[in-house]
Formats: sequence, C-alpha cells, structure tokens
Amino acid sequence: MATAFTVLADPHRRQILDLLRTRERVVGELADQLGLSQPGVSKHLRMLREAGLVTVRHDAQRRWYGLCPEPLAEVDDWLAPYRAFWSDRLDALERYLEENPQ
Repeated sequence: MATAFTVLADPHRRQILDLLRTRERVVGELADQLGLSQPGVSKHLRMLREAGLVTVRHDAQRRWYGLCPEPLAEVDDWLAPYRAFWSDRLDALERYLEENPQ
C-alpha cells in the first residue's frame, strides 16, 4: 500500500484532494474540473483510497468521493520541524528589516 507521501507526490492527486476539501464529488465532476479522462481520475482515486486519503460512498449508480484528512496528520507531523525552521528564519528577517529600514 502506498503511503500518503507517495500518493501526494502526484500533482493531479493533490488537485483532487483540493477539490474534495469543499464537498464530496463524483468521478465525472472531478474529470471535468481537472481536464482528465474519467479512467485517469479513477486511477488517481484508487491510489488515494488505498492510502486512506479519500472515502467512497455508493448512492445507487453513483460513487461519491470525499476527503479523509486523518492520514494527512502523518505529513503534518513530518512538516512541523520545517515550519519551525522557516518561522525562525522569517522572524530573523523581520528583525533585520526593522533594524535596517530603507
């Protein structure tokens, strides 16, 4: 099974997650929004499902896909030290700019 990191490496899968942040969507709508074929979107959705990043809900003939954000906590945990790194650097830049006005 692919990890969240592996799955998120693909820009189309990140775009799918961005679209699912607001509401559930069907494959056809995602395909239209992304300009991809339905089979292509289905392949991306399969990878996202296997990584636990999306859920699927069956409604008669339609499958509604929704965001499942819990696996993103692993990514967030990994990014935390980098946020601190950049926060320290930006604070230093701010101090420098305040001390050296142009």
